[in-house]
Amino acid sequence: MHTLPPHFTAVPLDKSYRLLNHGPTVIVSARHAGEHNAMSAAWACALDFAPPKVTVVLDKATRTRALVEGSGFFALQLPTVPMAALTKAIGTDSAVTMPDKLRRHGVQLFDAPGLDIPLVEGCAAWLACRLITEPHNQQAYDLFIGEVVAAWADDRVFRDGHWQFGTAPAELRTLHYVAGGQFYAIGESVVV
Repeated sequence: MHTLPPHFTAVPLDKSYRLLNHGPTVIVSARHAGEHNAMSAAWACALDFAPPKVTVVLDKATRTRALVEGSGFFALQLPTVPMAALTKAIGTDSAVTMPDKLRRHGVQLFDAPGLDIPLVEGCAAWLACRLITEPHNQQAYDLFIGEVVAAWADDRVFRDGHWQFGTAPAELRTLHYVAGGQFYAIGESVVV
């Protein structure tokens, strides 16, 4: 594990929903019994404000899901444009059949401050979540709910509770998956 990356800044929990409000692809990570993993997920969103909650779909066949269920914690992080190939690779390859997928794809992890959750380096934002166990939703729909217990963002692209995509370096734009290995980077702001 590595030390905290530069520009890693705490986000107040009452603003953490804004990290997901624009519909980005996420990387889900978790650790249990000394094992850690990370996978990409396109179906994640903010659910509630106070306390802040999120949802994410985790297929039964994934190793990350087992780690989330075992530990009761997970992180959602928002990959950036330079991470597109890595994001696709760790969403396509499974740790069930490729236990060293993180090493193979160059995923660098660091520990969430004060929590036993691995975070992925290079992201624009990170949300640490405590699992709210809902067995029916998890089994029937693969739907997981988490309460956000801590959040951070790269202060070059998210500060004062708002995304700064218009002034931040283009490589800090978040990814939005559409299908077939194709992503879009977040576009220009339209203020009404």
